Amino acid sequence: MVPILVFDIETVPDAQGLRKLWDVAPQVSDAAVVELAMQRRRQATNNDFLPPHVHKVVAISCALRSDEGVRVWSLGAPGDPEPEVVKRFFDGIEKYKPQLVSWNGSGFDLPVLHYRALFHGIPGGCYWDTGDNDREFKFNNYLSRFHARHTDLMDVLAGYQNRAWAPLDEIAQLCGLPGKLGMSGSEVYAAFQRGEIEAIRRYCETDVANTYLLYQRFQLIRGNLTAEAYARELAMFRAFLAASDAPHWKEFAEAWK
Repeated sequence: MVPILVFDIETVPDAQGLRKLWDVAPQVSDAAVVELAMQRRRQATNNDFLPPHVHKVVAISCALRSDEGVRVWSLGAPGDPEPEVVKRFFDGIEKYKPQLVSWNGSGFDLPVLHYRALFHGIPGGCYWDTGDNDREFKFNNYLSRFHARHTDLMDVLAGYQNRAWAPLDEIAQLCGLPGKLGMSGSEVYAAFQRGEIEAIRRYCETDVANTYLLYQRFQLIRGNLTAEAYARELAMFRAFLAASDAPHWKEFAEAWK
């Protein structure tokens, strides 16, 4: 089977990047720089969420479904520098050439990863290929919105209409899944400031789990899985949860009745 790689990222404002853009004096703290950026963003857009090019990646979590089964993990170790974590993501695509799946990956996660790869000089030939190196990628690649090698579930289910976009948490709960656990995206920066990287990674992993299970349900409604095959996929994921001692997976299993 073609491996399925569901991914999600967690980010914080890139204080060092903002310093470069604004030539901020050294005595000004990172927190003050970020607060100023958020204030400017609020004034301009009524929302303090910064644009993708000034976000720094602090976690990338993945669910991989292959012939060997299914597993969920976060790339690298909590203390790894950002370039190493981003490199692992593109290296994985190079190795597996997977079916990529995300929730709002086209709108946020991938643009952030594009910019971070550009800033750090991280190669990803397979990911960027649109047919120049592999003819197959001319007709189905990761970059074209309407190609299937990357499926942004939020975008597809909304019929590519941004007025119909829906949050992962609500769609997961409406499908009988746990939804978000541990924290919300708006709490990630505060957790990062407290040094709670492991908690951020756990939260990111549960988002990936919700997205993975929604993708299996999507495969059911589009006719790519029979009801029996869908039930087997759910049973496989429940077995993954049962085999783990990690507290967030025990909480996820308990919430998923």
